[in-house]
Amino acid sequence: MDLGIRGKRGLVTAASKGLGRGCAMALAEAGVDLVLNARGVDALEATAAEIRSRWNVQVTTAAADITTEAGRAEVLAAAGAVDILVTNAGGPPPGTWQNWTRDDFIRALDANMLTPIALMTALMPGMIDRGWGRVVNITSQSVKSPIPQLGLSNAARAGLTGYVAGTARQVAPLGVNINNLLPGIHDTDRALSLDTGVTKAQGITLDEARKQREAGIPARRYGTAAEFGAACAFLCSQHAGFIVGQNILLDGGASMVTL
Repeated sequence: MDLGIRGKRGLVTAASKGLGRGCAMALAEAGVDLVLNARGVDALEATAAEIRSRWNVQVTTAAADITTEAGRAEVLAAAGAVDILVTNAGGPPPGTWQNWTRDDFIRALDANMLTPIALMTALMPGMIDRGWGRVVNITSQSVKSPIPQLGLSNAARAGLTGYVAGTARQVAPLGVNINNLLPGIHDTDRALSLDTGVTKAQGITLDEARKQREAGIPARRYGTAAEFGAACAFLCSQHAGFIVGQNILLDGGASMVTL
């Protein structure tokens, strides 16, 4: 399917690995010129080089911590005017309510709520001026089905979801669509980190931890970054113009919700 976005310019944050990388790859395949951000230079440049070699698109890199004001300024300067924004940042560590301090919550909010809001605030006026734009925020299945040990993530991402719910309706008449993708467990470094935590807590092997988690997913497997990226690219496409302010689960059926 031609997504109708060839020649558009997109910014993808945390794009060197995992789901962000999957989104960057899918957008590049659709012909989108990219600005890629991540903290690690080596992985970021490797991803950029692969994209350039596989698809005839322009790729600009900006190695910076997007969760800081200075990092955002650097990335926004490199990005310039973009038509597509995909926000992504690593999730806070797991834990329990007794151990979380105010500083822990501030860090979670900065990374997973306030940073996406700051990027939207900076970039959507240009999209509105041009009469077209797409924003996809990568959040979490925990928005619809809270995960007890990920309380920091539950809180920050739910806050972003509430912000998007109202803002998406304000900018939709101006040609800009905002939606959220809610991943469940995918075969990424984040999954490895969570599974490693289970091995330590339960005294089991990594393979046993993975099989235990897969057993709770109706699809009986982890998702892939490629299929997640394809969903992201569709939401960024010309075909998704009537999808506004939605929270779309990609979790293999793991979340026990009706709506």
